[in-house]
Amino acid sequence: MLSLAREDEPYAIPISYGYDTEARRFCLRLVSTPESEKRRFLASSPHARLVVYEEDDPIYRNVVTTGTLNEVPRDELTVDYIEQYGDAKRPLFEIWGESRQDLDIQLYQLEPDELSGRRIEIERDDTDPYELPSRG
Repeated sequence: MLSLAREDEPYAIPISYGYDTEARRFCLRLVSTPESEKRRFLASSPHARLVVYEEDDPIYRNVVTTGTLNEVPRDELTVDYIEQYGDAKRPLFEIWGESRQDLDIQLYQLEPDELSGRRIEIERDDTDPYELPSRG
């Protein structure tokens, strides 16, 4: 989940991302329509917070990072840079209600000002903590 803020107005969106371990930066591929709220936020060079997680039972991991989101100009794209997006899931264009040529697809990078994370091994038992006790 990517959260953006400008002045006192928040905005959060689900995103696809890649991570460059050597450069320690996140690579984001964002799709929007020209008139969208997302596009207005991105145009303001907002401060960003990215939260990513994965659960591989019994291990849960998350990473939280903050920084400034920077658009990567198309003339600066290299094959190596584009490969950072290789494992990112692609958005489903069908969800936009717009034809593909009307969508604005831009690449961004987020170089962390702060980066933290957590790894937890979850101990599970066979009981459901949300199950109501039966009345005997």
